[in-house]
Order: sequence, then structure tokens, then C-alpha cells
Amino acid sequence: MPPDDLTGRSLAGYRLEQRIGEGGTAVVYRAQHPDHGGCALKVLRAKLKGDPAAVKRFLREAEYGARVRDQRVARIYDYGQADGEHYLAMEWAAGEPLAAAIERTGPLAPQAAAAVIEQIAGAITAAHTAGIVHRDLKPENIMYDAVTGNCKLLDFGIARNADDPTEERLTRTGYFVGSLEYVAPEALGGELVDARADIYSLATITYYLLSGSRPFAARTTQELFRRVLTEAPMPLSRALIGRSVSAALERAIMQGLSRDPAARQPSVAAFAADVSAGAQAATPERQGSLLGTLNRLVGRRPQA
Repeated sequence: MPPDDLTGRSLAGYRLEQRIGEGGTAVVYRAQHPDHGGCALKVLRAKLKGDPAAVKRFLREAEYGARVRDQRVARIYDYGQADGEHYLAMEWAAGEPLAAAIERTGPLAPQAAAAVIEQIAGAITAAHTAGIVHRDLKPENIMYDAVTGNCKLLDFGIARNADDPTEERLTRTGYFVGSLEYVAPEALGGELVDARADIYSLATITYYLLSGSRPFAARTTQELFRRVLTEAPMPLSRALIGRSVSAALERAIMQGLSRDPAARQPSVAAFAADVSAGAQAATPERQGSLLGTLNRLVGRRPQA
């Protein structure tokens, strides 16, 4: 058992039952509370308790998560400090990380993917309405229940307030926050990052749900960094193996992946609407089948 394992202890009224995961900044436990029942409790790593910047980031995640009230966002119950530990208690989200689900089952059908994206877009719309840019949208931060199809957005650890002064939202080229596979190009270039960066990340997630791959392939981090900044993403149709999607769906996704933020859809809600419409549109196979059926019907038309 790790020396900092708190399993079996009580913290701020939460009984820590099982250590279920960990990241660079926190350890996550399955916990029980008299009022909330089963929940997830994040505890700042012991080695970071004396780091003011790490504590500030941890509390900011709690604050931003608490500001976003939406059924598709894991609810924050409580956060603070107790018994020398910084903690964050949140709703227990059923299912598994979306990334794990895709690894296990393979890519989703267009309509199933659209249903997932609609939920995530709703969660992000709620965040944007609250003045928060997520900046770290990725399948690992989304819980997916394959039985119900429900999704929950997690982790506002590197989110930013959209009203922060411009100089506080700029980064130098080569320095960025987020996951390189999903981060918007402007974040890599040191430009101003706003809500449109979340559209790009959501488009990358959609691409992944449909193909099991990402718009840019690279052997090294440096190569991936360069390609995201300088090259066009691989068309979705080329990434699909033995499958196809409608031209409308591909257009929607590739627009969301535009390097120029102004060329993307105007909002995550608009992106999700385009994806849903594209998922309903006929694929090339269906178009061919419909055309063949029509030709047969015409060919059987009674003679005058």
C-alpha cells in the first residue's frame, strides 16, 4: 500500500473506501457520505501540499466545477481542507472513461457518436455560459455509461475564466496546457485561447469516436506539435477503415478542426447540431442503394 494511501480513513465526513486512481496532482477515492451516498473524493498529493501554486490550481478546479451546474457535468459537493488534506468531493459518475470504452468496443456508429457529442456539447455550453473555457476536453475526462448512453464531464483542473485579463491567458509558443492530441493549434502558437478552442477539441473527440484514431499521426511529441501547427488534419474519410460517413458529417468535423478559430462553427452547440444533422444524412452506400432502388422502380414502370 502506498505510504500516502488514505483508504479506511474519514475526511470531512467522507469515508474513504477504495483508492481508484491517481494523477499528477491528486489521488481519487471511492467514498461514502451520509447525505451524498457514494461519491468520488480527490485528495491533493502529499508532496504538493506545501506548493502554493499546486494548492491554488486544485482549489480553482473545485471552484470552476462548482460554478457549472448541469446534469451532464459531475456535480461538486464540497471542497476545502480538513485534517491537513486538501480535498474535492464530487458526484460518482457511472460507467468508464470514454477512452476506455472506445478501446474496448471500437469506434461508434455515426448516430451513437452524435448522441455522445450532443451531451458533451451541452456540458461545455453550460461551462461557457458560466464564463469558463475548459481547455482540456478529451475522452479520458468524460465518463460514459454504455448501458444508458449517458455522459458526464469531469475535471476542470486547467480550465480558465473567460473574463481573465488578456495577458493572463497568453502563453509563449512551445508552452501550452492540455493534451497535445486534442489541444487547439492556437494554444500551441501562444495565441489568445477562448471558447473556440473547446470546439476544436470536441471535433477531435468526434473524429476519434468515429475512427478510433486522431487527425494527426506522429512518432514523436515534437513531430505531432509541428504537424498540428503547420499541416492540415487528415480527412476523416481516409481514417475510416471499412466504414464510411456522410459528406455532411465529415464537413462538420473538418470545419471544427479548422486551424483558424474564426472558420470553426460559432459555438459548441452549433458544432453538435452539425454533427447530428450529418449523422442523419445518407452515407455513400445508402445513397447508392437508394439510387439502385429508384432505378429498379423506374425500370418496372408499366408501359403506356
